[in-house]
Amino acid sequence: MSQWPDDEVILYDGVCVFCSRWVRFVVARDAGARFRFTPIQSPYGTRLAQALGIDVGDPDTNAVIHGGMAYFKSDAALTVLSNLPGWGFVRVLFVVPKPMRDALYSFLARNRYRIFGKYETCFMPDAAMRARVME
Repeated sequence: MSQWPDDEVILYDGVCVFCSRWVRFVVARDAGARFRFTPIQSPYGTRLAQALGIDVGDPDTNAVIHGGMAYFKSDAALTVLSNLPGWGFVRVLFVVPKPMRDALYSFLARNRYRIFGKYETCFMPDAAMRARVME
C-alpha cells in the first residue's frame, strides 16, 4: 500500500452486526477519541479497502491504519485493543502464532452473518459517534 493520508482509522463491514458492535465497543473504551471509523460500504471506506487489497464485495477482514501501517485480521483487532486505555494487557496475545490467531479470526469472519446477523443497510452511528466516522 502506498502511504495512506489518514492514521488511526478502522475499516469495518457496516452491514455486519458483529462488526458494528466492535465499533461501539471501541468507541466506549477509546476515551481520547483516538480511533476513527469507516464502513467499507462508504466511498472513503471503499477507496481504503481497494488500496489495501480487500475485496469490497466480500470483505474477509477488518483493517486498521495505525502508525502509518496497515494491520489485518487478528493483528488489526489486537492492535486496536492494545491501544485502548486499560487494554494493553492484550499485547500478550501477539505471542500466539499468527496462523492460529488468523484461523480463528477467519472462521468468525466467514460465518459472521450467520452467527451474528446482518443489517439491511449500513449501521448508522449516533450523533456522538458520527463525528468519528469517515465517509
